[in-house]
Amino acid sequence: MNVPVWLIVPAAGQGRRMSADRPKQYLPLAGETILACTLARLHAALPEAKLVLCLDDDDAWFAPGQVPFTRWQRVAGGAERMDSVLNALRAMPANEHDVVLVHDVARPCVTPQDVRALASAAANNADGALLAMPVADTMKRATSDGSCARTEPREGLWHALTPQGFPYGRLRRALEKAQASGARVTDEASAVEALGGRPRLVSGRRDNLKVTHPDDLALATAILAAQDDRL
Repeated sequence: MNVPVWLIVPAAGQGRRMSADRPKQYLPLAGETILACTLARLHAALPEAKLVLCLDDDDAWFAPGQVPFTRWQRVAGGAERMDSVLNALRAMPANEHDVVLVHDVARPCVTPQDVRALASAAANNADGALLAMPVADTMKRATSDGSCARTEPREGLWHALTPQGFPYGRLRRALEKAQASGARVTDEASAVEALGGRPRLVSGRRDNLKVTHPDDLALATAILAAQDDRL
């Protein structure tokens, strides 16, 4: 890849839905922590990338030995994911057209092949790109009381995954505008879309699981074991 690549990993959340004694990124997974597993996958894909890790100022669980990257820096996490990513963008000495990939710390099952494919797509699209997968299930629209209102057509619908990658300047402007307007964005692509951008969808593997609930840990363990037999 001809342009520098940066990785931003927001890891300042508390993961309260896990009901654990520590933030979920430090829960054990495959003999490591979720954080260490995630960073290892990213490093296997892009070992020369520069990492920016967003951590809570009061994080007592973090150990630098969990970071395999040679070039990396720590920045303060924010109240929301968008704030953490903006803190990283403002702290990193990147250029306008450098490629920036943002990846959920709770997605330790992402494959190096998918990361590299996403980085390549992001480098060749002014509006960036995101890993995603087409919706396979029947989609239902719920009413406020939890009843099924109707079935939504699934044609053209995709599940957004991470990493998501964009030119540095494009992403920073999109998130700064969203922050200034008080807009609620759930991922980086939605902020770029709000500026009229059309990020490219890059089909990713369905086992790119996000660890959110306690039973996801067992599933992630099984996925990693199965992937290790094939990668």
